[in-house]
Amino acid sequence: MMNSNPSTPMNAHAPSSISGGNGSPDSNTPRRNSKRPKYSRFTQQELPACKPILTPKWVISAFMLVTIVFIPIGLTSLIASNDVIEIVDRYDNACITGTKSQKVQYIQNATTDKTCTRTLTVKKRMKQPIYVYYQLDNFYQNHRRYVKSRSDKQLRNRGDENATSTCKPEYEANGMSIVPCGLVAWSLFNDTYAFSTSGNRSLTINKREISWKSDRDEKFGSDVFPKNFQNSSFIGGGTLNPSIPLNQQEDLIVWMRTAALPTFRKLYGKIEQDIEAGEKITVVLENRYNTYSFSGKKKLVLSTTSWLGGKNNFIGIAYLAVGGLCFLLATTFTVIYFVKPRHLGDPNYLSWNRNPGGH
Repeated sequence: MMNSNPSTPMNAHAPSSISGGNGSPDSNTPRRNSKRPKYSRFTQQELPACKPILTPKWVISAFMLVTIVFIPIGLTSLIASNDVIEIVDRYDNACITGTKSQKVQYIQNATTDKTCTRTLTVKKRMKQPIYVYYQLDNFYQNHRRYVKSRSDKQLRNRGDENATSTCKPEYEANGMSIVPCGLVAWSLFNDTYAFSTSGNRSLTINKREISWKSDRDEKFGSDVFPKNFQNSSFIGGGTLNPSIPLNQQEDLIVWMRTAALPTFRKLYGKIEQDIEAGEKITVVLENRYNTYSFSGKKKLVLSTTSWLGGKNNFIGIAYLAVGGLCFLLATTFTVIYFVKPRHLGDPNYLSWNRNPGGH
């Protein structure tokens, strides 16, 4: 006789239709695919965390701490920067007079004498080493076509002297490849400087190790020599000694590290003698480099250094500005805290308590 009780299963030993699902007591059944990640304190975001409560006292203390740290650093940086003695002399207009076209014609004439004499006065004692820089203004070494016009492969390996596809338009002359090729090398700065003091003391310029060591060791080959350089009808800048390898031509190495801004300085050499205050420096320079065509400027810079480097007030001013701002905020918050205090966790400031009617 058939069992009419619906609560009794027809076959108590029949397998369940959801066998193998989550929570199944049978451990031998395969687990159903699920995208739910395995439980861990990380996935459930239950890791211990620091949740600071920004009370007025903590905020004011943090601003005061920044003030106490930043202001002394800023003052120290400014003092170090002011200890640097720097002499800057613009000589492009002083060495040539006339209109722009007359200046361009003068500088492009290979037969004219480009010698120019300048006198610099030392106001404070300059301790060695004294770094000699040339500064160019309105010269865009970061121009895309200018930066691309070079061959790093050719500079590094002697066997790649014909790898000049990236050097256009200055890649060959008289049917032969140019080494080093490209507009960057072609426009090499070629003004020269000679220094002496008022007592007829010659100031020798040391031009060794003025470039980056990594450039000399890795970017310029010891077996790569200048070849067919500045041999076309249009000369761009300085010439190179064909008997000296490129990794020893440090003026070229310094110039080939292109600047990011249109106003830049590049190291020309070092004077390893002290110059006393009140001495006059006589500079005999060869004004050859053409900046007149694009209304550029040329400056000669003599500078000492400090533990912070060269003369640079930006770091000190930045630290002082941040420290002063934090001090102002700390003072403002302190005044507000004492004049109009607010208890932490006061429910009266909740919106539904401030507007009971819901308006």
